Amino acid sequence: MRLFLTLAAACSIAAPAARLHAQAATVPAQNASLKQEIALAYQRGLSFLKSKQNPDSGQWGDAEPVAFTGLMSACFLLDPNRTPDSPAPAEASKGIAFLLKNTQPDGGIYIKARANYNTALALMALLLDPKLENEEVMLKARRFLVSRQMDLDEPGKNDNPLDGGIGYGDDKGNHADLSNTHFVMEALHHAEALLADKGDAAKNEPKLNFAAAIDFIQRCQNRPESNKAPWVSNDPKDAGGFIYNPVETRGEEVKTADGRVALRSYGSISYAGLLSFIYAGLTQDDPRVQAALQWLSQNYTLDENPGMGAQGKYYYYHTMAKALNAANIDFLKLSDGKVVDWRQQLAEKLLNIQKGDGSWINDEAARWMEGDAVLTTGYILMALARVHQSL
Repeated sequence: MRLFLTLAAACSIAAPAARLHAQAATVPAQNASLKQEIALAYQRGLSFLKSKQNPDSGQWGDAEPVAFTGLMSACFLLDPNRTPDSPAPAEASKGIAFLLKNTQPDGGIYIKARANYNTALALMALLLDPKLENEEVMLKARRFLVSRQMDLDEPGKNDNPLDGGIGYGDDKGNHADLSNTHFVMEALHHAEALLADKGDAAKNEPKLNFAAAIDFIQRCQNRPESNKAPWVSNDPKDAGGFIYNPVETRGEEVKTADGRVALRSYGSISYAGLLSFIYAGLTQDDPRVQAALQWLSQNYTLDENPGMGAQGKYYYYHTMAKALNAANIDFLKLSDGKVVDWRQQLAEKLLNIQKGDGSWINDEAARWMEGDAVLTTGYILMALARVHQSL
């Protein structure tokens, strides 16, 4: 069995001859000083997380212990100060032991609710510390996540707005959204490593319906050319961005001149949309990807979550780093013509807002649990890990 996962080698979409939004075709020169600053800040962040881990159970968090523990364990495993052959840190090993204790008969890794969300983050952590004895747990988790893709109304027919998407996994009715879809697709993408040496046996493993997933993702995109939903905005300021799911938003509603209610694009979910397209196999040549990159470039800022202000700002930083890194974007050309090195700017921003105890927290808006310093510190460490790996 060949198991591996290093997010430094995370998938990137193939770039065409003329790379979108990039001034140069080469990766930025290594910035040794900045990498050292990131490594030091990362250690301080890990020290904070270590102080918040339950020493007996190995878990982090009370409201979402499996998801939190998966995310925090991944932070320790992605420590830029570690070498590839280093043993797993004790904190990560304790965390993974907690995750393994919460494997369910259906293959998911969760306690009660939000099975998809919890399983996706747990699987990512397990893939970062691959062990032969955990192979079947990981394969079952992969199968579980594949089975959670929505197919409502007539089976096999894409006849419901939520078809192809993935939600939290609660038993409170049908739900799918771009946030959970991107977490699950990310985990499934990396879990393909589990099948690398399976030969013909891999053919019997279930596969996500990528065509249905792409349809779901584009139904969340503010792009009239590929989305005919009545809420799609005809304002150029929204073109190419995304909303939470095809039937609701977490952002702003606006009345149009023709009396419709249009839904505004916003930053964090637009990065989740871009990343979902990438993991579904679309390339930069695809007009839907081009439109997403165009919106993200024109709305680039590190001062807020565009369209949401301070709400979800740390999730925004997290998804920005994941999506632009996976998309192999080195520079962004902004609406004013300036070209920015997003990695350097993001790293410097995050280093400047670290708290004295090593944590990060959203002091302005606690929505989506961003008043919890453990969660927001996890978000930022994951962002910094990706930046450090690619500088």
